[in-house]
Amino acid sequence: MPVRIRPDVAALPVYRAGRPPQAAPGLTPYKLSSNENPYPPLPGVMAAVQAAAGAMNRYPDAGNTAITAALASRLGVDDEQIAFGTGSVAVLYQLLQAVCGPGDEVVHAWRSFEAYPIAIRLPGAVGVGVPLTDRAEHDLEAMAAAVTERTRAVLVCTPNNPTGPVVRHDELVRFCERVPRDVMVVVDEAYVEFVRDPDAARGLDLLADFDNVVVLRTFSKAYGLAGFRVGYSVCEPGLAAAVRAVTLPFGVSSVAQSAVLASLEAEAALLERVDTLVAARTSLLAGLRGLGLDVPHSEGNFVWLPAGVRTAEWAAELERAALTVRPFPPTGDDPVALAAAGLRVTVGEDEANARVLEVAARFV
Repeated sequence: MPVRIRPDVAALPVYRAGRPPQAAPGLTPYKLSSNENPYPPLPGVMAAVQAAAGAMNRYPDAGNTAITAALASRLGVDDEQIAFGTGSVAVLYQLLQAVCGPGDEVVHAWRSFEAYPIAIRLPGAVGVGVPLTDRAEHDLEAMAAAVTERTRAVLVCTPNNPTGPVVRHDELVRFCERVPRDVMVVVDEAYVEFVRDPDAARGLDLLADFDNVVVLRTFSKAYGLAGFRVGYSVCEPGLAAAVRAVTLPFGVSSVAQSAVLASLEAEAALLERVDTLVAARTSLLAGLRGLGLDVPHSEGNFVWLPAGVRTAEWAAELERAALTVRPFPPTGDDPVALAAAGLRVTVGEDEANARVLEVAARFV
């Protein structure tokens, strides 16, 4: 290659998207690898998208004016506190670019969202991964102890992707009290609409007392707009302005913006679907535990199977049943690596969930 690539970019880990399902004789294939909403778009959302597509020859509103106003009203925050991007992961990239430089540290739980190490390394920062507890939860005490004078940001994923447990609100408040105010605390709530635990963290409630807290959310999961890539952050106006300053211009398309507006208008119907998925999650968790599998509680639209050295074997068994899930194989044979290995299985259609249980019965 004649052009020299930055060494830190060449060394970036590769983000591996969920694979599509593979066909199997006599079986309908299901993709349970990307935590997608299995329901098709509501008619009103589809109509809005089709209407917006007629103006595809024009640039979108670079300021995301309409969706910012609608979302700010919905959340009870000021317009200046919101910054949009092409998915919440893109907004995370922008946040870290805005506050981190070479040699800075970013503390995060591990295992957690696999895009975190990539987002951290892009501005030259160093990730400090803190192992989850034996219940697959964030160890906030250990994370607070990992904060040093070099720390510029802390990432808290609740519910944690891929393991599922939430961070409790009172514990997160105490954690934020321990973190220096010049260190950004990102509360990643990509799956917040699926949460039913009354003690779970409430990111937006933290903003009044902690101006270093940023809440990340997305329209990809509960709202079913994964293909349009729309996410956002809510935070102190100065930090939100910095995020917008490093954002790719015209990133959120006109069609995507129209889908967001229509989805907010149809929110009641969309959240009924979320309730259905939550009920299916409850049944899937109960079924897996009934088989004797040690599955942590999940508040997302997915469940976690701690498979350790059997991760690849279990994933292959599910794939033979036309079910593609997201395996995270061990990266070593030490206890930490084995504890971080397992399968993330999206809560999908009823038939898909039932088949997961059928195959899982063979694991035990």
